[in-house]
Amino acid sequence: MKKWLIPVIIIAVVGFGLYSWTKGFNNTAVTLQEEAKTAWSNVESAYQRRNDLIGNLVKTVQGAADFERNTLTEVIEARSKATSVNISADNLNEQSIKQFQQAQGGLNSALSRLLVSVERYPDLKSNQNFMNLQTQLEGTENRINVERNRYNSKVGEYNTHIKVFPNSIFAGWFGFEDMSRYSADEGSENAKEVEFDFN
Repeated sequence: MKKWLIPVIIIAVVGFGLYSWTKGFNNTAVTLQEEAKTAWSNVESAYQRRNDLIGNLVKTVQGAADFERNTLTEVIEARSKATSVNISADNLNEQSIKQFQQAQGGLNSALSRLLVSVERYPDLKSNQNFMNLQTQLEGTENRINVERNRYNSKVGEYNTHIKVFPNSIFAGWFGFEDMSRYSADEGSENAKEVEFDFN
């Protein structure tokens, strides 16, 4: 065997190993990033389901009770704001997620006031359509929580993959950046005080 052939073989083996290593990193990072983006789409889908149900809830409440116009107007306006905030899965950063959370938080607040105010209307509470919608909303809130947790889990897997050494070096080369997690609303660690103000 010629002496010059040994270094060529070593370079080829090292080069192929480096290629395989970086290819493996890149493909795994792309897969994890796409799974996190899909999980975010599921979060948005769960919120959209809630927004659709709220439209039906408002119609049912309007039809079944002589209801406070302010409360219904607040829910309708908050729903409109919440549905107008869209985030591209390619732009899942802390600021855009916070903006999305704020819009959804306004809807949460208005919806809570609506459901508390409904206590004044016994006919409405016994209305089967209303009861079904309320059950659907409760289930939707659970789905939203599950989807947010799944999203955070997928983001955690992706972020861990791009941060561990030597992947962190490749992440910089290939332009992979941290993805933002969905965090609790500010002040949500404090129990909310429920007030029944019927005046």
